[in-house]
Amino acid sequence: MKKIVFILLLAIVGVNNLAQAQSPRAIISDKKGWHKIGETTVDFTRDRDEISVIGADRFAALIFAVDDAPVDLMDIEVFYESGDNQKVNINYHIKAPGQSKEISLNGGERSIKKIVFVYKTMPNPKDVKAHVVIWGLKTNAK
Repeated sequence: MKKIVFILLLAIVGVNNLAQAQSPRAIISDKKGWHKIGETTVDFTRDRDEISVIGADRFAALIFAVDDAPVDLMDIEVFYESGDNQKVNINYHIKAPGQSKEISLNGGERSIKKIVFVYKTMPNPKDVKAHVVIWGLKTNAK
């Protein structure tokens, strides 16, 4: 009986951690400036992550911020609510803590559906996973 309870507890914790790592974040503000779009912890086993954008989803530029471990950000693909997408070849090493250069979106401020990014977490002495935060710039341009 103790074994079953322990296994169920591990399953619940695992599902909860997975949901927290990839859960979409609703943006509720339309104020000008930088807003956190989403975040995830990237590891050594995957090389692609996806962040859904919900709410006040119009942005003109993106920045990827990294903590805990360095990351090589290779490519991003932004999927717009209009159905089209924008591929950007980055090939940028981001130290931890650090951030990418500003990535301008085609057509100015646009509604984003999701952001897919391809990366490589760089090996480090403690095998620490990188924490990546995506920031979006609102200009409120029409």
